[in-house]
Parts: sequence; C-alpha cells; structure tokens
Amino acid sequence: MSNNTECHDDHTLDKYLFPFVYSIVMMISIPINCISLYVSCIQVRKKNELGVYIFSLSLADLLYSLILPLWIDYAWHGDDWRLSASLCQISAFLMYMNFYTSTAFLACISLDRYLALVHPLKLQFLRTRRFSLIVTIIVWLLESIFNSVILVYKEVFNDPCNFTNHTLCYDKYPLERWQANMNLFRIFSGYLVPLIIILFCYHKIYQVVRYNQATVDEEKKKVRKLILNITVSFIVCFTPYHVVLLIRSIKEPSTSDPRLLLLMYKVYRITQALTSLNCIADPILYCFVSETARTDILNLLRCCLCLRKREEDQVKEHALYSSATKNTALITNRTSCETQSLKNS
Repeated sequence: MSNNTECHDDHTLDKYLFPFVYSIVMMISIPINCISLYVSCIQVRKKNELGVYIFSLSLADLLYSLILPLWIDYAWHGDDWRLSASLCQISAFLMYMNFYTSTAFLACISLDRYLALVHPLKLQFLRTRRFSLIVTIIVWLLESIFNSVILVYKEVFNDPCNFTNHTLCYDKYPLERWQANMNLFRIFSGYLVPLIIILFCYHKIYQVVRYNQATVDEEKKKVRKLILNITVSFIVCFTPYHVVLLIRSIKEPSTSDPRLLLLMYKVYRITQALTSLNCIADPILYCFVSETARTDILNLLRCCLCLRKREEDQVKEHALYSSATKNTALITNRTSCETQSLKNS
C-alpha cells in the first residue's frame, strides 16, 4: 500500500486502551498463575493427570504475561516497535505459543473430564499421569515447530501509512498470501478443533450430571454454572480474534482499499488484546474453583503465615535476650563497682 491521503492511522486508541488492558492483565495474571503452578505441582506429585494439563496451561499464561511489558511499550508508542527485531520475534513467538497451547490444553482438560465423568471405567490408560505428560510434550513440541516460522522470517515492517514512520512488529497489513494461509491453518487446528472438542465434552458431561439421580440439585447447578462459565470464557477470549483473523486472511491479500485495510487491522488489534483476558480466566476457572486446589492454597497461606509468625517470634526472642543480657551486664558492672568501692573505703 503506497502513501495515500486516505491513509490516516490514528494511534490514540492503541496508546491508551492496550496499555490499560495489558497492565490489568499482567498485575492479576502473574500472581494467580504462580499460585496455579504451585497447586498443579502438588496435584502432579499426587499422580493426578489433570494437574499436568493445568500446570502447562498456567505456564503458557505466565510466559505470555511476562512479555506483556514489551507489548505495553509497543502500544504506548502508537504501534511503533523501538526494540530489537529479535525481541519482536521472541515476543510474537511467545504470544502465539500462548494462544494455541492454551486452546490445546483446554481441549485436553475437557477430554479428561469427559472420560472421568461419562466413561469412568473405560480407557483408563488415557487418564494416567504418564499419558498426560506424553500428550503435553507433544503439544509443546508441535506448537514450537509450527510457530518457529516466526523466528525465521523478518517480523518488523514499516507502517503502510508511511507518514507515521512507525515500525510494526509481526502483524503486518495487508497480509501476504503465505501469512493468510498460515492463519487459516491456525484458525482450523488451533481454534475450531479445540472449540468443537470443548462443546462436545461439556455437553455430554452436562447430560450425565443432569440425569444422574445420585447428584443433588445444588451440585447439578454448580456443574452447570461451571460448564457455562468455561464455555463462555473460551468463546469471549478467542472467538472475536479468530473471526477477524479469518476475515483478514480472506480479504487482505486481494484488497487494496487503504481504509478497509486499516479498519480491519484496528479491529484485529482490539480482539488481540481481548485474548489476553484468557490469562486471568484460566487459573480462576480451572484451578481456584477446585475444592482441593483451594485447600492447597489455604495450606500455602497458613505455611507462609506460620513462617512469618515464627520469624517475628524469633525477632522478639532475640530482642528480649539482648535486653536481658544487657541488663545482666549492667547489674554485674554495678555490683563490681560497688564491691570495688567498699574495698577502697
């Protein structure tokens, strides 16, 4: 796209909206994902296969949250990448790794819950810690290989609205044909397949729980609410982004209208920021709602409080000991002085 008077790239929205959203996500996501990692580690030690998937999910979210300061700087300067090109590649790589490892592990969690509740006596080997570790390693390897294309190609570009003299990181517009094809593959394998798996699994789980006479109404209500929250969270975080990405991938390679290209890019950037909310939703829905996880967190808090109290007690004891030692020394000194005085007299 050449320099055109119709191309007016206003970066005001980028400068204020994205840093605000990313800052909120970063401040909440980092501590709660660290807690989620701790809780899932305990579950893995107990040979709970679900803990392996939750650990990987929390790790992916945490890695993305840790690079958000770079995207905050990028957005604050109006989509102008001022850092090195290699840092842009690493940031984009971790961002897409988060998107698609997250959807993959969410699908794995759904399948695990489906097998546990719908077919509790079948396919037991699929619900072992060993099998979940193998699946997790395969997911990380496949996503790393596929997204490594980001580390090969040049990922910084001049803004097509070239009067701004900005440098874009990764998300070039208009998209080239190879980028559009790669995005179509991502949409199908990284979004649609996990979405179908999640909807199928939770629909079957809901049916089993609904018609189970042994489950009380209160428990049925909790399960229904949790399933709804998980499904809505997935759809809200990932659907707008992938819908816009689909439109971009179809239209942009054959479109030359600068206004349309800029509009699609702006909407795309907003939906991209929306996906970061997934880093908050994941630990809350998959870790903190679990009764065993809440127990582990309370035990951690109690342990921290006990250690702090012990340290405070030690400080007090040391202070009392120092004070007592000092008083003893003063008394001893005074006694020796009085004895010396009596001798002299």
